[in-house]
Amino acid sequence: MRFALSFLLALLFCTSTLLAGEADKRLDIYWIDTEGGAATLLITPTGETVLIDAGNPGLRDLNRIVKTLTELAGCKQIDHLVTTHYHSDHFGGMLELSQTIPVKNLWDNGEFEGLRDHPGKAYFALKADMKHVIQPGDSIPLKQLPAGSPELSIRCLGTRQQFILPPEGTPENATICAAARDKDRDGSDNANSVVLLVTFGGFKFYDAGDLTWNMEKKLVCPHNLIGKVDVYQVTHHGLDASNNPLVLQTIEPRVAIMNNGTTKGCMPEVFANLQETKSLQAIYQVHKNLRPDGEKNNVPAEFIANLEKNCNGNHIHLSVAPDTKSYTVAIPANRHVKMYATRE
Repeated sequence: MRFALSFLLALLFCTSTLLAGEADKRLDIYWIDTEGGAATLLITPTGETVLIDAGNPGLRDLNRIVKTLTELAGCKQIDHLVTTHYHSDHFGGMLELSQTIPVKNLWDNGEFEGLRDHPGKAYFALKADMKHVIQPGDSIPLKQLPAGSPELSIRCLGTRQQFILPPEGTPENATICAAARDKDRDGSDNANSVVLLVTFGGFKFYDAGDLTWNMEKKLVCPHNLIGKVDVYQVTHHGLDASNNPLVLQTIEPRVAIMNNGTTKGCMPEVFANLQETKSLQAIYQVHKNLRPDGEKNNVPAEFIANLEKNCNGNHIHLSVAPDTKSYTVAIPANRHVKMYATRE
């Protein structure tokens, strides 16, 4: 009976994958394997595309992004491309990508005082119809479904070490913040990462790029600027310079998805904190951790997209139901499909 149900879920999910976007009014999110880099693709319910980061330089990541965009999602352009920060595992593929697929809008931090990791002139010269310097509180303009349908928003909660103000009357997060501790300052551009909150009706997804430990604290102490979320993209590939447990304890995610590599990320401290987060119902990894500590620091194989070093670049796919009351997480390569209820 259980096998039959799992097969039916997989069949329904694969069918909906072919119709991602406006045809089924779902929000689809793909975690593309960039071998420890970042490339998270959103296909909105109206069929718009939002790519958060573009992986490493070279053809490998470019081809995987283009394949996901064109073959799996059936799209021909990138409506919004967001650079969370200027490290090559996040922006490195953008120049080639912009020469391969039309880019309508580019959102990034621009050039600002204190920028230490400059991406180079070629990055700022890349082709896009419009370029925007994103600010805390900005929302990316998106097409909406007809009146009465769930609203979709992608809002910037912070960037360049500046964050939104809490709504008036927001209580202080005193109990959790009492346990706060700082780590050594990360002076790289990681600390300037763009923090995004994606909301589709009752569903919420949090992506903070490579935001660092001390900066993360400002999102929840003294006030919770994020709220509660359904899905947490594990920050900074699961490195312990990020993933402050104060965030996990405050936002109480139900599902965590880690865009780690075979030896990058999925660090013991982060993995332990994730396992100790009581709200989490599942943790997913893009890659199996193949370091010597991997035996203790991996989820079951069913929840890992790529198990071997020389992998096929398998992705993780999340799809939010049109009524936003549930979402499905799938790893097509191993036929894993699991449904979760949204918090609201």
